[in-house]
Amino acid sequence: MCPKTLLVLSVLLHQNISYFINSPDCIFMISKNQIKFIGSLSQKKFRDENGMFIAEGTKLVLDLMPAFECVNAFATEDWKARNAAHDISGFVTATEEELRKISNQKSPQGVLAVFRKRENHFDLKQLNGKLSLALDDVQDPGNLGTIIRIADWFGVEDIFCSEFCADAYGPKTVQATMGALARVKIHYLNLNTFLAGLPADMPVYGTFMDGENIYSEKITPNGIIVMGNEGNGISAAIEQKVNKRLLIPNYPLGSETSESLNVAVATALVCAEFRRRF
Repeated sequence: MCPKTLLVLSVLLHQNISYFINSPDCIFMISKNQIKFIGSLSQKKFRDENGMFIAEGTKLVLDLMPAFECVNAFATEDWKARNAAHDISGFVTATEEELRKISNQKSPQGVLAVFRKRENHFDLKQLNGKLSLALDDVQDPGNLGTIIRIADWFGVEDIFCSEFCADAYGPKTVQATMGALARVKIHYLNLNTFLAGLPADMPVYGTFMDGENIYSEKITPNGIIVMGNEGNGISAAIEQKVNKRLLIPNYPLGSETSESLNVAVATALVCAEFRRRF
């Protein structure tokens, strides 16, 4: 290429660089394929296939960073400026319009990250010395997320979920955990088989309308607390594995009140009583 041609190209480049950056093809730094892929993670099928999930919001993303491998992170310039004290060197700068394209929220919070799921393991011998939760088909993502957050608050490290529980890595669940997912290990398994394989002396608690008053009944600092499905409670098969039946009494005792408590509220009450005593 002759020098004259190079000179012309150089002039054109400098004169039109602003046009190039603002042209329709260059508005978004996030590629169409990335937008499509991130959008696919809203569905459990693709989360499972890729072993990844998304998280949005400052507290949530920053809490999960030390606990999960971050595959990608996108944030606006304003967000990056406000959070410069954190290690966000690998975050890709994105526009608010870009975040709206990949966000699951009506009002994106300035940051979104893609994390890789982690493998959680447990040891039955270690479980025997601490308190854990077991969820029998809890299907509402918000309830599951709130229960994970409650577990985190009360120092419950492991939650065992039946195969038909809501997905702990779904956007609504992750959002409801408020970062607790970083500290609470979630295990999906055949709950019936798991409970059947516990040591014979392991206390397995469950709440029932004909149970013993939790505030006066003798309880232990260790064991598994089973919480049931929103509409049907603990299933018949799992009920057979429960050896300590508890009741959360209404007040005044025996009066006509609501039929039952929300499963997350009930979980909080049960965990609170166990921690109050031990």
